[in-house]
Amino acid sequence: MRLNRRRFLIASGSALAAATLPRPAFSQQYPARPVRVIVPFAAGGPNDLAARIIAQGLSDRLGKQFYVENIGGAGGNIGAGQASKAAPDGYTIFVASPSYVVNPTLFETVPYDFHKSFDAVTLAATAPTVLTVHPSVQAKTVRELVTLIKSSPGKFSYASPGAGTPPHLLGELFRLSLQLDIVHVPFSSGGAAIGSTLAGHTPVSFGALPPAVQHVREDKLRALAITSTTNSHVLPGIPSIGEAGYPDIAADIWTAVLVPAGTPGQLTGLLQREIAKLMAQPDVKDRLASLGYQPVANTPDQCAAHMAAEYAKWGRVIREAGIKAS
Repeated sequence: MRLNRRRFLIASGSALAAATLPRPAFSQQYPARPVRVIVPFAAGGPNDLAARIIAQGLSDRLGKQFYVENIGGAGGNIGAGQASKAAPDGYTIFVASPSYVVNPTLFETVPYDFHKSFDAVTLAATAPTVLTVHPSVQAKTVRELVTLIKSSPGKFSYASPGAGTPPHLLGELFRLSLQLDIVHVPFSSGGAAIGSTLAGHTPVSFGALPPAVQHVREDKLRALAITSTTNSHVLPGIPSIGEAGYPDIAADIWTAVLVPAGTPGQLTGLLQREIAKLMAQPDVKDRLASLGYQPVANTPDQCAAHMAAEYAKWGRVIREAGIKAS
């Protein structure tokens, strides 16, 4: 992921002419036709729903349709590969999730180059993750859980939505960082993982916040920490993992907006500004909150730096844990 947003790959004289137009003239010309928004997963998931909020908002703000195209498969690789091959003209946008930074290490090969295929527009929103335990577990804090696991090596297991998912990688970061003997049990979804912890089969669970909230409120699960960089207004009494004493063990689920490498910087800037305005709207904040998301809408360079840090962090975890794509 390149950090210099001002360096353009000019493919033709017409592209050069467009890139050198003054900002107002350029903005008036774009978009002149519908814009494809590629989501690398099936419809209905958090990434897809966030993308649809962004696409609808951009359609309303810019006067042309931004339409979502779901291209699922291979853990997000197929959609990312197709987006990476699109023309850098602003008419293809890629909505990325953590799989974008994880897959280059998780898979033997991926159909895109993390360092070269895309330019960042913005980190649109993040969603917190949570560490929960079954009420029978005799631990009320993360520190108590760590002590309990260390006193019973190999007897504890944790559930996740599947191998290579952000909650799994978070669980492995937890295990590796604290040198714990705890077994990973993968499931097919976040709901299935939570269900196993509710039943007491896997006493510990790492997962996205929304599937766990109601169970925590009903005391069917005990939340020990919001395992993200900040705590959450959804469960205001639960500390962040940093407040719990483990600031290096944190992970957010996020949605980022990217464009094919070489897209003119004025256009990238226009998209970032419009998405930032969209994310500030109260109704959009409410819709994102219903999905567990919090708006961010940072700059292209900040987004690129975030993804570079995520790429390095999770790549290290995958290699040290020996995780392979299933």
